[in-house]
Amino acid sequence: MELNSITYELLSNLFVSLGEKKYRAEQLFKFMHQQNGKSIQDLNLFSKDLRDTLSLNHKIDSIKILHKYNSKLDDTVKYLFLMEDNNIIEGVVMKYTHGYSMCISTQVGCKMGCSFCASTKEGLIRNLKVSEMVNQIYMAEEDQNIRISNIVLMGSGEPLDNYENVISFIRIINHEKGRNISLRNIALSTCGIVPKIYELADEMMPITLSISLHSPFDDKRAEIMPIAKKYKLKDLMKSLKYYYEKTNRRITFEYTVIENVNDGEEEAREIAKLLNGLLAHVNLIALNPIKEFDKQRPSKKSVVLFQEKLIRLGIQTTIRAEKGSDISASCGQLRRGVLNDLI
Repeated sequence: MELNSITYELLSNLFVSLGEKKYRAEQLFKFMHQQNGKSIQDLNLFSKDLRDTLSLNHKIDSIKILHKYNSKLDDTVKYLFLMEDNNIIEGVVMKYTHGYSMCISTQVGCKMGCSFCASTKEGLIRNLKVSEMVNQIYMAEEDQNIRISNIVLMGSGEPLDNYENVISFIRIINHEKGRNISLRNIALSTCGIVPKIYELADEMMPITLSISLHSPFDDKRAEIMPIAKKYKLKDLMKSLKYYYEKTNRRITFEYTVIENVNDGEEEAREIAKLLNGLLAHVNLIALNPIKEFDKQRPSKKSVVLFQEKLIRLGIQTTIRAEKGSDISASCGQLRRGVLNDLI
């Protein structure tokens, strides 16, 4: 069992089961999640016997930096991480005036099949373990000698498709005896798995929930996002209102602008109707073209015009600032390019 995949509470139970005092859990938790300790044998606060006992059936899981790419346009740094089973995932560190944010992956690949997303083209390989999620942050921090203050679960994978591990990750990274990153500084992006949104709401975690919308019409959205065939917008919006009632947190709607496809006056009016009565914010994203999707990047003017349409209808709308475009910083692009080179 990977010790850095276990929540503080379960770690305490483990030590009790070994006949040890609960404070040992705090020592080990801090060693792993504050000091980035990588080996049980390096924890000198424990006797050799205790270290050997733990090492029989447990380990501190690790990952490696396979490649690192520094943007020449801004301070963005993209990482390809190598897992112990030789799978590759990616993460992105972005510098802002308020500190460092990191976008991490939650799965190797993805099965959601969104038409313009590079992450999903080889399908889902497997879920990431909790340890593999926290280690993306710890490895980047150690490499750059920084502290990450904001986390975005928006890299490769659908977080709600790896629900239990993602919840454990959030509990660990937020714990006061670990990194103690505020829940309000954690954002989770989902394509809209309705039953899991209800579950997430019941966790009572005030994280930021981001929904991939991309069209306010069921039929057009289903062409872009297969998940929309299963969960209609009516049901999705009902779950989001429940989430808002439980958490009192504004919901962000990610909207990839595809010129002359989903950026018309009709779409703007339907978005306004859809979001009526919900504390919401729309974040527009210019399409990042991939060869399997035959649409081009929209002009800056067309994205701004769509933003203006939404604002006139009373919708809070921003345009996502692009970072690291010279290093394929959008999710899935870099990993996929490297995998193709290896084939």
